[in-house]
Amino acid sequence: MSRSIVHSTDMAWVLDPAEPFAGTVKDGGTIVARVSPGCWGAMITPDYPSGHEVTRPIAVEGAKVGDAIVLKIRKITVLSLATTSGTDVPREGHYVGDPFVAKRCPKCGKINPVTYVEGVGPSAIRCKECGTPVNPFELENTYTVLFDEERQVGVTVPSAVAAEIAKEADHFSALPPESRQYSVNLIARGDLPGLIAPLRPMVGNVGTCPAVRMPASHNAGDFGSFLVGAPHDYALVEEELSKRTDGHLDVNEVVEGAVLIVPVKVDGGGIYVGDVHAMMGDGEIAGHTTDVSAEVVIDVKVLKGLNLDGPILLPVPEDLPKIARPHTPGILERARRTAAQYGFALEEEALPIQVIGSGKDLNAATANGLERMSKLTGLPLPEVRNRCTITGQVDIGRLPGVVQITMLVPKLILERLELWNMVTEHYHQE
Repeated sequence: MSRSIVHSTDMAWVLDPAEPFAGTVKDGGTIVARVSPGCWGAMITPDYPSGHEVTRPIAVEGAKVGDAIVLKIRKITVLSLATTSGTDVPREGHYVGDPFVAKRCPKCGKINPVTYVEGVGPSAIRCKECGTPVNPFELENTYTVLFDEERQVGVTVPSAVAAEIAKEADHFSALPPESRQYSVNLIARGDLPGLIAPLRPMVGNVGTCPAVRMPASHNAGDFGSFLVGAPHDYALVEEELSKRTDGHLDVNEVVEGAVLIVPVKVDGGGIYVGDVHAMMGDGEIAGHTTDVSAEVVIDVKVLKGLNLDGPILLPVPEDLPKIARPHTPGILERARRTAAQYGFALEEEALPIQVIGSGKDLNAATANGLERMSKLTGLPLPEVRNRCTITGQVDIGRLPGVVQITMLVPKLILERLELWNMVTEHYHQE
């Protein structure tokens, strides 16, 4: 039975189209998702084969393969009091093929061993079978950030404070009862104290269930490429990557007020949410950022027949690149005067959209995004490249391979796609 408001609290580590969805929300309804931290907690929890813990997918009534679903990010409320993050390198002997997926006890060899916690610090998580510390990631520069009560500002703390936070790690992470990860605050590191970082919460992994089983952290072209020919149970062949939905986009413009239009590759769509970050700069240069527990409120609507390969993003107006913002009356007037001198028509009505592209590196991601823009708009690829150069741009969502392709798209094309009214309303055009 479908409901107008669905509260999503059940957690998943692997997105599997063969598994039943957690419930059904009405077309036009709302999902209220209580999410655990996305990356680091899952990364240091050897028991499960993923680098992310996300909410179990929710079906949207009436969504069929070949449709799209509009996700309006209405509210993001940070619940964590503190989190820990930093840079890392994979730790040999503690994984097979992929440290995010096939975590391995270096002594008994168990893959994804059941573990327990003893104390704090990088060696706190131990194999239940043999008592050996299991940590697939060697930490480099690592910091703990503490938030103010209003969740407006974060400050990085010294090691002594990080150690105190580690003693109540779950409390400071605000882990939901349904979460099965260890709190990353157990790491107890404060290598970079005294930094001030204003919060700007964004959702790093949100979208629809892929049409092939994969760990939630790998639902994108860059992380997904790690699965091709992998020596573990989640290995894929290259052709299966086209069944991804690029939910793990890590684009820092997915904030309150933004709109995502996501593909439906299994009936019902299967909306899931996770990997909320307190703040993140373009590119996620460190490889990770400030993962937090959060409540995310999303309005959903089905778009029949809009067959997408990957997501479309409508950022909030202030996040649009200046070169791709809707034309102001002043710009239009100057353009009209110039065109009138030689008597030719102008393409006056156009609005910006962003197409997400992903691939094993930035070049592959850019090519993927441009091809998706060409397929969506029906414009030849060379023309798309030109339009994206003078009325748009490419931005890095995440290294090594997620980008946003921004372009001003003519009204006739957006009308044909039945997107003009939605994009107009989003950018408050008259």
